Amino acid sequence: MNAVVIAVCLMLFLSFIRINVVVALTISAVVAGLVGGLTINQTIAAFNDGLGGGAQIALSYALLGAFAAALSHSGLTTLISHAIINKLGQEPNSSNTQMVRWLLLLTILAMAISSQNILPIHIAFIPILIPPLLHVMSKLNIDRRLIACILTFGLVTTYMILPIGFGGIFLNDILLANLNTNGLNALSSQIPQAMLLPALGMVCGLFIAIFISYRQPRQYMIEQPVSNSTQTPTINRKSIVISISAIVITLIVQLQTDSMIFGALSGFIIFRFSGIIKQDISKDLFNQGVHMMANIGFIMIAAAGFAAVVKSTGEVGTLVTSLGDIIGDNKALAALLMLIVGLLITMGIGSSFSTIPIIATIYVPLALSFGFSVAATIALVGTAAALGDAGSPASDSTLGPTAGLNADGQHDHIRDSVIPTFVHYNIPLLIFGWIAAMVL
Repeated sequence: MNAVVIAVCLMLFLSFIRINVVVALTISAVVAGLVGGLTINQTIAAFNDGLGGGAQIALSYALLGAFAAALSHSGLTTLISHAIINKLGQEPNSSNTQMVRWLLLLTILAMAISSQNILPIHIAFIPILIPPLLHVMSKLNIDRRLIACILTFGLVTTYMILPIGFGGIFLNDILLANLNTNGLNALSSQIPQAMLLPALGMVCGLFIAIFISYRQPRQYMIEQPVSNSTQTPTINRKSIVISISAIVITLIVQLQTDSMIFGALSGFIIFRFSGIIKQDISKDLFNQGVHMMANIGFIMIAAAGFAAVVKSTGEVGTLVTSLGDIIGDNKALAALLMLIVGLLITMGIGSSFSTIPIIATIYVPLALSFGFSVAATIALVGTAAALGDAGSPASDSTLGPTAGLNADGQHDHIRDSVIPTFVHYNIPLLIFGWIAAMVL
């Protein structure tokens, strides 16, 4: 059996039985190497070589966590949370409860979408926005699995269809470039059009999550009882001004340097030397923020090592080319199997951006040999890469929501983020991606 299939299935099984994802990725990487024909020394060397690929992301997330902790300490997020709480009124069943619920959901969705293009900060907003609102969600009895689905929808669907920000990187710099390198001759204007139908599958999954799966209330413990007082807390205008300035400068530095590391570091320095954060607690805040995001960083490092081992085995190419014996001349089956293989690869690596260079070399000639059009080939490769980003234990599209929603320890990464997003997005995306390959 193919080493990629064995390793990914093992990683998913270990994660599901609550083995730490870092441990699951490491064990699965070793299994992938050994089954793929590498010696134990070659496997470890490939894993170690790949670790550096996740170091930059890990440091970025650690500093973003420190910045988020400093921002929370400034009082800005507390003020926003208190304002939302006051909108609920004195009674839980007040007439404006549904209005506030929908306003909250739409705000989170809008922020998730804009984090990919308008303000390309990716998941950096989650540890800033979500933790202060958890007790509000608890009071509203909002199922946090719904919030995870909303966040993941904004993080994934946006780059699939809008060629701006991260979408520009995914659609033009990675997808289009790799397609044309392998002989497709596609145009940039064709990419969003071809990805529109698969993206509609994501929209269907979101509607199912909102109106069917998680429409019922879910009870959570309210760690910090919500005060019935309607008085707004005292506003420190200096703190608010500095907080807003830190956010703006963080975004500017990140956009100018194309580095989340220096953006987050700039924001934290502003808080540290503005006088809002006193010297004796700045170290604790920094450690607290780094700890909040450290788990994501370690998982991304381990995922980079796992991906390096998988690539070193050469089993990805073997997996794809072996489909020929199974497919025969069945075009519909060819499309389905290519999408499923893409799902397996992305689930293991945890990044759709990293999956495209792996599969495009083999998928483009294979798709053209079956007579798929340019648009259909674009949809096949783009959807095969995006499949698994939602629902992978090692993807920042699930790790980010978990980091925010589990701030009070009431949100499980596998059961409350990975499984819900896998069911609601990968299944519709698989269906709509197959339809796109057949009709385009």
